[in-house]
Amino acid sequence: MTELALYPLLFAPIFQYRLWGGRRLADWMGTSLPGADTIGEAWVLSDRDDFPSRVAEGPLKGCTIAELMERSAGLILGKLTPQFKRFPLLLKFLDVHEMLSVQVHPSDGNLELIPEGETGKTEAWVVLEAGVESRIYTGLKTGTTAQNLRQLSKQTVDNCLASFSPRCGQGVLIEAGVVHSLGDGVLVFEVQENSDVTFRLYDWEHIDPETGRPRALQVDKALACVDLMQGSVIAVDPVIESTRPVMRERLFDNSHFRLWRLQSAAPFIVGVAEQPRILVCIEGGGNVEFGGADFGMRQGGVLLLPASLGACRFRPDRSVTLLEIAVPEFS
Repeated sequence: MTELALYPLLFAPIFQYRLWGGRRLADWMGTSLPGADTIGEAWVLSDRDDFPSRVAEGPLKGCTIAELMERSAGLILGKLTPQFKRFPLLLKFLDVHEMLSVQVHPSDGNLELIPEGETGKTEAWVVLEAGVESRIYTGLKTGTTAQNLRQLSKQTVDNCLASFSPRCGQGVLIEAGVVHSLGDGVLVFEVQENSDVTFRLYDWEHIDPETGRPRALQVDKALACVDLMQGSVIAVDPVIESTRPVMRERLFDNSHFRLWRLQSAAPFIVGVAEQPRILVCIEGGGNVEFGGADFGMRQGGVLLLPASLGACRFRPDRSVTLLEIAVPEFS
């Protein structure tokens, strides 16, 4: 098949009903939401069979990321092509109006718990908005046992799980095996391995309005993943890599993804030769310059820069805050 002529790719968001969600993503992303249900997630880059992202603009409008990977994986992934059969990351915005279930994800080593075609699931959050009642639970308090986790309730959660009040801008790494939850009015960006494997330990007595019953738990599978010695998990300390022409802070650097926060009012370089990069606009806006054309981004926008594009110039309108995400070569 003929390889495609690629450019900075904007994908249409895929909005997902969640009983713990809200309607804030409409204002935050500057878009309309479907129906009147509570929307908990906007999947903004998804190479998954059930919810495939489609290009929103340009000559490739309507193509799925899977179709692009099938035809031109080498142009998209560059030197990473031999490592992956599908795009390796799943990106989302989460509006967690109520509490997300207390849950855990398997690691890539928990092979007996991972369905065929899936992987383990390490993920990370960048806090975009938080209220006075918002809470993030990450990790276990000293002395928490498997039996404690089997018997979680509203009365015992705070005895077992470490937690903190989130602030806008914080980054939180949730490695596979870490017990976690968040909610009560927090909005985050999430980057994760391209996996949808989640095991619930406790669900805050939520009732599924479609069934009139509590949602199913997977306690045994969850406990098989949990590292009881994990301790508490706190927000990361960003590492400043540069200050001019762009303030560049590294928030996450692991075997699954790297993520930097970029802040500037002056033009700066994004992307790199032979590797894909993803840009997420979390404040302000501007344009990626490529091939003599401008590719605009506003708050809530996500652009995939295929590896074949190399380094590009980003020109802020006034000022901008971007997240730039990479897939490590050693993944």
